[in-house]
This record gives sequence, C-alpha cells and structure tokens, in this order.
Amino acid sequence: MYDWANSAFATTVIAGFFPIFFKEYWSAGLPVTESTFLLSLAVSTAGLLVALCAPLLGAIADQGNARKRFLLLSTGIGVFASGGLFLVEQGSWQAAWLLYALGTIGFLTAQIFYDSLLVSVASAKDLDRVSSQGYALGYLGGGLLFLFNVIAVLQPDLFGFSDASAAVRFSFLSVALWWAVFSIPLIRNVKEPHPAPTLGVAASVRQGAKTLLATLARIRMYRSVVLFLVAYWFYIDGVDTVVAMAVDYGLSIGFERNELITALLLVQFVGVPFALLMGFLGQRWGTRRTILLCIGVYLAVTVLGARLDLEPYSFFGLEIRKFYFLAILVATAQGGIQALSRAFYARIIPQETAAEFFGFYNMLGKFAAIVGPLLVGVVGRLTGDPRMGIQSLALLFIIGGALLLAVRTPANGAARAPSPAQADI
Repeated sequence: MYDWANSAFATTVIAGFFPIFFKEYWSAGLPVTESTFLLSLAVSTAGLLVALCAPLLGAIADQGNARKRFLLLSTGIGVFASGGLFLVEQGSWQAAWLLYALGTIGFLTAQIFYDSLLVSVASAKDLDRVSSQGYALGYLGGGLLFLFNVIAVLQPDLFGFSDASAAVRFSFLSVALWWAVFSIPLIRNVKEPHPAPTLGVAASVRQGAKTLLATLARIRMYRSVVLFLVAYWFYIDGVDTVVAMAVDYGLSIGFERNELITALLLVQFVGVPFALLMGFLGQRWGTRRTILLCIGVYLAVTVLGARLDLEPYSFFGLEIRKFYFLAILVATAQGGIQALSRAFYARIIPQETAAEFFGFYNMLGKFAAIVGPLLVGVVGRLTGDPRMGIQSLALLFIIGGALLLAVRTPANGAARAPSPAQADI
C-alpha cells in the first residue's frame, strides 16, 4: 500500500502538474529553455543530496533497526512539501522550486527504507511477484488520484474552484493527504526484519558510519553486485529522466497541456497490467532478460521521442497521436523495469544489511538522476533544441544494457546472495 501512497507524488507532482504549472504559472515569462533548466536543476539537486546521504542513512537504519522510523520521517518531509505547494502564489518560482526539491528529497529518501523492507515481506521466489504487485498498485493508486485532479482542473466549477489554477494548487494538497493516509497500513502492519532496536540514536550513527566504511572496504568482494549497480546507474538514469522531463519536453515542442495530461493518464492505467505482466515474465523468462526487454523499449522511446512531431501515426487505418503512442510504450516498461530491478538486487545482497545495501542502490540511482535531467536541460539550453537532449538519453540505455548482460549469475538465471568469502557469484 505504500506504493499506492507515494505514487501520488510521482504522478500528480513530478510527472504531472508541477512541470506544467512551473512553466505556465510560477515561472511565466521566462524563456522555455530557462524554465526547463530550472526544473532539471531542482531534480538534480535533490538527487545529489539524497545520493550523498543514502548509504550512511541506510547503515544507520540497519544498526538501529529504524527503517520504518526513517521511512516515516522522510514521508513527513514529502507530505509537508507537497502541501506547501498549495500556498505558493503566482510568479513565486523560487518558493515553488525549493518546495519541489524538498518534496523530491523526501520522496527519494523514503524509497530507500521502503525498498529495504521488501526482503522482510517476501521470500526469494516471490520477490518478482511482490515487487511488481507493489508497482502495479502504485500505478493504480497514483492514477486514480491523478484522474480526480485532472477532472477537477478540466471542470473546476464542478468542485467549487474559481478556475483551473485553483484546482491545480489543490491537487498538491490532495497529494499530501493521500500520501499521509495511505502510509498508515505499512506503518501499522509491516514489521522490521530484526528484533526491536537496542541502540540509541547516537550509537546508531556511530555504528552505522563504521558499518558503512566496512561495507565500502568489502563491497569489492561482491563483484556481481557492483557490476549490477553500475548498470543500474546508467539505465535508471534514462528512466527517471523520462518520468521527470516528459511533460516539460512535450510543452517545449508544442503539445497542448490537455494532450499531455491525457498521455500521463494512459501511462498510469496501461501501466497496471503491464507491471503485473513483467513480474510474471520475470518469474517465467528470467529477471535479467525481462529487464533487458524493458531497456529496449526505452531505447525505442528515446529515438522516437527525438523525432516527435504533431502528426499522428497511422495503424491499419487508425490514427493515434505520436505522444500517446510513446506514452503507451513507456507504460509497458516503466513499472516492470523498476520492480524487476528492485527484485533482482534484493536477491543478490545480504538480507541482514538490506537497508544499507539499498542505500547504495538508491544512491547510484540518484547520482544517475543528476546526470540525466542536467543532460537534457543543458544540451537543450546550449543548442536551443530540446530534441537533442532527449536523443542523448539513448546512450545511457545502451551502456546500461551492455553492463547488465555482463553480470554473472547462476545457470538458472537467479542470482543468490554472496558471502563475504566469495569473489564472485
């Protein structure tokens, strides 16, 4: 249910209304490439801060058995920032930028501790299925709230709003409420994988720092883990950048706001069955093969996206707008690549230090997310053409896929957690 809860921020804020509202309301009057650069800077700044802190926070949480407490704190930061966007007035892009960055920090940090709880609620054989079900619920929950907010924006009179802008501002408040309320099932019912903590806060920090240094010293012994993390670093960069910058890119090349919102709704609801399908394929066909399939889909998205125009595609006499077609392509792979990466990684790490190892997992993902948005923003600003930035993302998927192919796994395709004495798996 936490996927259901926090996906509201990912859909309504990150992918949906914030890029539109930031460009048209809070930073109105700025050049298109300037507002894109500011948005990419917010995403990258949040990612950098989380990346620098993630491994240490994970180690501290492991030592104090405090994964849920850190999750609650991070969620609180995200909920506060989301609600705060409701209060930001037109033209105040600095306040909107700051709250967006803060909310993204809360969202990303909470994900570290949430991901680390996966090994405590699912056995090794069920990791693909449980992780994929979580992402499917996230698509559904985030999509339902986003659908409500879209209707409110398109028909503000039905809900008592003075105009569409008032409805958009309310949507940020709705995210805060949704995120807070639907986090309660996890907080109440999911147990820590270890007994109650015996270390205090100060002792947990000291021991966590020592554990982090020890892990850095011995992580070279987990060669397949390291290689997978590097591969993940590249390909998830492209995934996160597509999520964060797609609407801004669509606006930059001339698509209307309502068309982009419709495309986002397609992603949410088409993504539900495909997240489940990818989980099924991961179990039947192999997790790595299915991740590579998803990477191939994203590679096609970047190539087609760089050539996107307002003309429709024609299929057997039926016409479909190109942005909608790309949205459907993204929906087939987005949930699957995230869920299966999480499941693959959970298999090859020591369960007793899951939060610490997921700290590294999220750290590398967030370091990659620094490069991707900046790549799109800077290249677009320098060339004056946002298509060039989108095109550059193809390289990230190619490198990530090639490195993933090099990860050595047992003959049955299912990686096992290595012991410190093993040089490889």
